[in-house]
Amino acid sequence: MNDRLREALALKYKGIIASAEVNIRVYLNNPVGIGEHADIVGAIDEQIEIAVNAQEKLDYIKSLSYT
Repeated sequence: MNDRLREALALKYKGIIASAEVNIRVYLNNPVGIGEHADIVGAIDEQIEIAVNAQEKLDYIKSLSYT
């Protein structure tokens, strides 16, 4: 995988992580403002799963050897 592709993937995964983190902060700071989510704990858990999945992918592409 060339450097540009690796960097593009890294940016994609970092964006997914940032988005999930913002969503978690909104759920924690304004839970009553999120009317469509009756299960706030479940919604936060879903965002954590999204962030963890993206972080695992980011870690994986960083670990690849390019020799």
